[in-house]
Amino acid sequence: MTTHRETFQISPLSRLLMTIEVALPIVLLVLGVYHGFMQTLYRAGIIQSSSFAGLGYYQGLTLHGVINAVVLTTFFGVAFGNAVMQFYLRQPLIPWVHALSTGLMVVGTLIAALPMLLGAADVLYTFYPPLKAHPAFYIGATLLVVGSWTTFFGWIPLIRRWMSENAGKPMPLAVLGMVVTFIIWFLCTIPLAIEVLFMLIPWSLGWIDAINIPLARTLFWFFGHPLVYFWLLPAYTIYYTILPREAGGKLYSAYAARLVFLLFLVFSIPVGLHHQYTEPGFERFWKGFHALLTFVVAIPSFMTAFTVAASLEHAGVQRGGRGLFGWIWKLPWFDANRPIVAYSLAGLLIFILGGLTGLVNASYNLNQTIHNTGFISGHFHMTVGGPVFLIILGMSLELFSQLTGKPIRGRGWNIAVPYLWAIGIYIFSPAMMIGGLLGQPRRTNMGLSYLDPSSPHFRLDWVVTSYLAAIGAAIMFLAFLIYIGVWIATIAAPATKPAGELYLATAEILHEDAPTTSIVAKLRPWLAIAIVLIIVSYWAPLQQALRTSEKAAPYTPDNPVPVVQVKK
Repeated sequence: MTTHRETFQISPLSRLLMTIEVALPIVLLVLGVYHGFMQTLYRAGIIQSSSFAGLGYYQGLTLHGVINAVVLTTFFGVAFGNAVMQFYLRQPLIPWVHALSTGLMVVGTLIAALPMLLGAADVLYTFYPPLKAHPAFYIGATLLVVGSWTTFFGWIPLIRRWMSENAGKPMPLAVLGMVVTFIIWFLCTIPLAIEVLFMLIPWSLGWIDAINIPLARTLFWFFGHPLVYFWLLPAYTIYYTILPREAGGKLYSAYAARLVFLLFLVFSIPVGLHHQYTEPGFERFWKGFHALLTFVVAIPSFMTAFTVAASLEHAGVQRGGRGLFGWIWKLPWFDANRPIVAYSLAGLLIFILGGLTGLVNASYNLNQTIHNTGFISGHFHMTVGGPVFLIILGMSLELFSQLTGKPIRGRGWNIAVPYLWAIGIYIFSPAMMIGGLLGQPRRTNMGLSYLDPSSPHFRLDWVVTSYLAAIGAAIMFLAFLIYIGVWIATIAAPATKPAGELYLATAEILHEDAPTTSIVAKLRPWLAIAIVLIIVSYWAPLQQALRTSEKAAPYTPDNPVPVVQVKK
């Protein structure tokens, strides 16, 4: 792989649009993180009202989930992908495509935000029936997704041109990572589009009285779990291409990295049914089949753990590390001039426990114990709130600096953010998971009677875990406040270099890269296998869902918990 030391100057239009793609979700993130923190304080009984800043409990929970898990990650994937395509392919983006995609995403986000803020879309991040939102929420979400599709389609001509001009060379590793990311995103959002366009929007508009709930939920989880890999793979791309060089070493194996991306392409989508273990109507064989594939998809993550660790070991040895573990202490953990190292390493430390607890969720038997408990929330925050969230924070700030020419201010504070966040999440998530093992439910606003010693529902063990979670959340919130302070200081700083000069520090390879004749240098066979496996794994479950007669009753203020009517 060629090491790109030169920058790539992007056009003024791309600079403006990418700045919006980076900055807008960070602004919205303030609202998302705030409501997450407030919910934790409420569940611990530290604050007495479930209405925060005039917003209700489920309203705040929806804002927290949608902003953090959908809006932030989609905008970042698009922004980072746009940077990767321009830097590695040495070509500008197609101007009208870039403008259209960003415009659709911004407009869609604002349209969806309005009903959420007005309390007309309290459907949480997992928006499926029987919960119903205002049509504007679904329309806005659709525009956000279509905008991200437009971005992906706009990359294809650039990639084809590069490959025709560079015959005999494998696709740049970072480009492969982002292409696989968006292929997964495109494939898994097709069923979501079907659910939203043909079921949820007509139902929300009152054009139809009821919809097939199991089918809607199956279509959502067809999307919902692959979404996790849409979050993760940009982080993996950074771990493979940027982190080794910034740490002072080389990538151990580009072959292994390519194989990891392609394995994710094949196995990351046909796993969604493990979210529906407790739902009737689906044969156990298919639930077991999805469980098996869920365990298989853990293999590329284990491969990533080995490859990234080997790359970091090489960096530590190059820096003078000796002995079995001496290299660890030689890594630039606290180098203020290389903040992406701190964000990456802290994220990796969090992901160790987050990834392992995911295997618990995937197990059919163990899942029965922790289903819909705080264990799920604890695991979720260690995966999304660990490497994904920290990589987004660190790289967003770096991209903003490059796009505007403004140096990152408060560099010492900046590298404190990921480690402070890691301390908080290592208190917050285990507390949530222990509470879940003790039966504490997730999400629900129960009136929190378990906090009242005079109540027959009082649970001292839940009180302890709730307080520990609140302490961890407070540390995480402090880290985020420091991060926002760094952003404000950076925005206020004068530009010291030309705006729009992209530079993605790219690692050299310790071992030779795969030749173009290698199977890992070919994308089409893997894509074909992925499509076949999706059809095999979902054909029968979708047929089973179509045969059901479960319908959703109308949602009205007098019926705050929509019932499920089963037609005999």
